[in-house]
Amino acid sequence: MTTPADERLVAALQAEHAAIYAYGVAGAKLDSGTIGLARAADAAHRTRRDALVVRLSGAGVNPPPAAPAYTMPFPVTDRASALKLLALVEDRTAAQWRLALAPTAGEVRKLALDALVDCATRGAGLRQVAGTTPLTSPFPGKA
Repeated sequence: MTTPADERLVAALQAEHAAIYAYGVAGAKLDSGTIGLARAADAAHRTRRDALVVRLSGAGVNPPPAAPAYTMPFPVTDRASALKLLALVEDRTAAQWRLALAPTAGEVRKLALDALVDCATRGAGLRQVAGTTPLTSPFPGKA
């Protein structure tokens, strides 16, 4: 039987899977000045995904695999649309981590908070590179 905390961590894992996929899509449209940011972000999402798989498996929860493909919310045709996608992905991933805060405690809650802050910070940085405003919302992870 899964707990509410497990369910939220599964949702966060699914968001991490989607983020990794989106970074692959967007990476093809980024230039040499932004590809390094994308690679570092992709690595962070992969590390977080792997940690979640281990944590969920250790709790007796079967972690869902990544989907074979994900539908992008809009066409990614150039650097600007790639950066827009990545900022949106960070916002959506932050939202899942924010939802994981309430039902968790201790080390798992710290993991969720660190992930929320990381995604919100990265999203703001991507918007800054893209030249879009506002850079962040007053309550990151909240729609």
